[in-house]
Amino acid sequence: MLRTMHAIGTTAIVAVTAPPTAERAQRIMRDELVAIDAACSRFRADSELSALHRADGAPVKVSALLFEAVEVACDVARRTEGAVDPTVGVAIEELGYDRDFEELESDVADVADVAEAADVAAPADPPRPAPGWWLIELDRRHRTVRVPPGVHVDLGASAKALVTDRIAERIAGSMTTGVLVSIGGDVAVAGPPPDGGWAVGIASDSSAPVDDVDQVVSLRGGGIASSSTSVRTWRHRGRRVHHIVDPATGDCASTHWRLVSCSADSCVDANAASTAAVVWGSWAVPNLVALGHPARLVRHDGQVVTVNGWPSDAPADPHGQAAS
Repeated sequence: MLRTMHAIGTTAIVAVTAPPTAERAQRIMRDELVAIDAACSRFRADSELSALHRADGAPVKVSALLFEAVEVACDVARRTEGAVDPTVGVAIEELGYDRDFEELESDVADVADVAEAADVAAPADPPRPAPGWWLIELDRRHRTVRVPPGVHVDLGASAKALVTDRIAERIAGSMTTGVLVSIGGDVAVAGPPPDGGWAVGIASDSSAPVDDVDQVVSLRGGGIASSSTSVRTWRHRGRRVHHIVDPATGDCASTHWRLVSCSADSCVDANAASTAAVVWGSWAVPNLVALGHPARLVRHDGQVVTVNGWPSDAPADPHGQAAS
């Protein structure tokens, strides 16, 4: 049984193996999405994150949810050696992504007929590298966060993956059902899976129809996340840009990879790996091999590379079990 809703600028889906739990599962998903938006949105003046930016470097006592989201983002930055860094907020704002993506639709480039280049065009003004995640001070005892003046935190990718995991775990923990949650293509599953596992479509656009996905894999546990440089694009100061920033440069990451999909024990870990792989560019394959996460990478010219047992043909399970 499946339910969908629109939230945090994307499509949210919850599917359960026990149909009577579907309505309650949707309510849980809605409540979690409302909470994460109120805590972590950089587009809402009334969000906790916006209040943190207005604190001008003073420590701020925050909710347990925002503290967890910032802590997770810093842990992701540490584990990816800075490839995914939450202090890219100013950089992505300077690229024009300073409001909800739906409000940028009139400025989004029509790239359907534009050949993918190896790199995004050079910016008119030199970008500034991200200040660095280590500047964020977390006090777990007092549940305070301190962000230096002028540093803006962007929790977009990691917070979306976090809430996906939270929803799946909360539903499976409170009801007797297996559950799949997909928030804008970030997927987490929990509880007993259906026979053959959960069928998950892999595509650059998470809203692609079933017939248009590149591959279908079967997932029995953990999560899958995909990061793409060909969606969430727009034009800014005469060039096409996308939403994945390289913290080392403060500019859009190279479009060496058009799409990277990863599987891991959680959606947070999968999203960290897929986003980092885009930033790593040509170094993504050896780095992913070292991490051990199954992954599928599509180069800008369409060449597909798989590592760590990601299936070359569907149906199969990138999480470690063959589909029955």
